[in-house]
Amino acid sequence: MKVLVGLGNPGEQYTATRHNVGYLVAEEIVRRRGHHRTERAARSLVCRVSIDGWETLVARPLTSMNRSGPAVAALLHLAQAEPADLLVVCDDLYLELGTIRLRSRGTHGGHNGMRSIIETLGTQAFARLRIGVGPVEPGVAHADFVLIPFPPRQQKQVTEVVQRSSNCAEAALSEGIASAMNRFNRAPVARSGEDAG
Repeated sequence: MKVLVGLGNPGEQYTATRHNVGYLVAEEIVRRRGHHRTERAARSLVCRVSIDGWETLVARPLTSMNRSGPAVAALLHLAQAEPADLLVVCDDLYLELGTIRLRSRGTHGGHNGMRSIIETLGTQAFARLRIGVGPVEPGVAHADFVLIPFPPRQQKQVTEVVQRSSNCAEAALSEGIASAMNRFNRAPVARSGEDAG
């Protein structure tokens, strides 16, 4: 079984924030399959879906972002899966909004949710899809920036990148990481007259 985890913070006050873009991708993948039965298990909201024949556990941890690791470990145990079967979807404030980066492994890159997962699993050898939410606004601390909602002017772009990220995640799980990386790892298309900040 494959395991896709969209990172975020639980609670309505965080729903529209940059830190929760991983949740949005997980929700979109479930929505596409017409599944509405979500259960609470392994410290997460979980839905079982099929992605091109691959049975997949799609989850949104109910722990805080900084405590994502124990939830992910519990999800792998629930699915009887290994880190090699895992895809984590998260925000990245160092990437421009509209940019997505799929990797087969790597460091936490300063992301506390990823740091918690790596420390808990004891390995960096799991796939991750980073979704750009930057650049950070001048004078705003990084910890504050990711907890600020996307401004109205960026909503159309956010919707587009969630769709593209969902396509990428599905391809990664069904076709393999290398194939999906070749298709999706590119900078966003420039939009004439649009403020990307």
